[in-house]
Amino acid sequence: MSFKDLGLNKSLLRAVAEAGYDNPTPAQERTIPEVLEKRDVIVSAKTGTGKTAAFALPILQLLFGKQDAAKKGKQIKALIISPTRELAIQIGENFKTYSTYTNLRTTVIFGGASIDPQKDVLRKGVDILIATPGRLLDLQKQNIVNLDFVEILVLDEADLMLDMGFIDDVKKIERLCTREKQILLFSATIPYKVEQLASSILRAPQRIEVSPNASTSTHVDQLLYYVPKRNKIELCLHLLRNTIKGSIIIFRRTKFGVDKLEKTLAKNNYEVLSLHGDKSQSARQIALNRFKKGEVNILIATDVAARGIDIDDLDAVVNFDLPNIPETYVHRIGRTARAGQSGTAYSFCSADEKSYVKKIEDLIQKKIEIITDHPYPLDPKAKKEIHKSKGSKYKKGRKSKASKKKKKRWY
Repeated sequence: MSFKDLGLNKSLLRAVAEAGYDNPTPAQERTIPEVLEKRDVIVSAKTGTGKTAAFALPILQLLFGKQDAAKKGKQIKALIISPTRELAIQIGENFKTYSTYTNLRTTVIFGGASIDPQKDVLRKGVDILIATPGRLLDLQKQNIVNLDFVEILVLDEADLMLDMGFIDDVKKIERLCTREKQILLFSATIPYKVEQLASSILRAPQRIEVSPNASTSTHVDQLLYYVPKRNKIELCLHLLRNTIKGSIIIFRRTKFGVDKLEKTLAKNNYEVLSLHGDKSQSARQIALNRFKKGEVNILIATDVAARGIDIDDLDAVVNFDLPNIPETYVHRIGRTARAGQSGTAYSFCSADEKSYVKKIEDLIQKKIEIITDHPYPLDPKAKKEIHKSKGSKYKKGRKSKASKKKKKRWY
């Protein structure tokens, strides 16, 4: 199937061709016709499946035919809600690429940046608005944003939006829009909270699951390293010196962990930048742009900061801290080996993270290859001892001297 078979007009087909798209992805092939029929949809699709084009192209098609009829100036007709600034910016760039040969106007608004330039653009009128929830509601309270003419509302990365505490904001935004609107909900996973939201605001939606949530690309080599927590940085440096090459994203669970690793790698003469929520918007955007351009080859990030960001030609993902949510593992490693290319995912597992491995393997329904040939192996006795202590089976005052020595030795 080609994009022409999906019923897109010549202006969009020309832009798509110039963007280098040959054929639609399964997400695009299944979603675009439903959106063009003006149906509500729930799309479950992981990162890298072409989700943005799956809603951007049909939105542009639907609005393109109404341009000549708009005589009262530009009003916001399509609203895309994004959980993070970086993702909002990326969506905006895609919309501008696809709308090159239309006169539809798109803009992006988000917090962490000056509000006055955003106000100026909005006052001039836009057709398509991409926004983070907080900044959108702020501008709506100031009567800068009018949602009375919204025909299409897109909730992107809905599961992350709810995890970040935006559910009340999302519901308020939905109510501020017209009642007779089309709603498109996209989410990497469909947990209960997303189901509840969907059932409360969507009307007879078409459900589209592009691929199982647990699937991982067959082109990703998944490698697991058992390592004491105190030796994770040493193992990371060892692998960077001897094994891992190219463009690399390293995931850490906390902002503090991101900063700590960034300083360590910089001291060891690596070109490295980072992304997390405490960074200013300009610093985050500069870091992301430099990484995309290849000016630095290592980016350290938290999951929230990196969610949904599209980065081409990524050679490796390093799970410095294993995620406690197994679906997050799938999202992380799905950033490499895109478009038929190959990539490698390196996961570091300390003793207290062993249970995460089992959950991940249960989800992806395969065993991750264990690499034992490295300088910082985790002693099996240490794993056993830590799990014993966690089980609280020993009463106070009854530990032997030997067990105390082991505890002192391994902690």
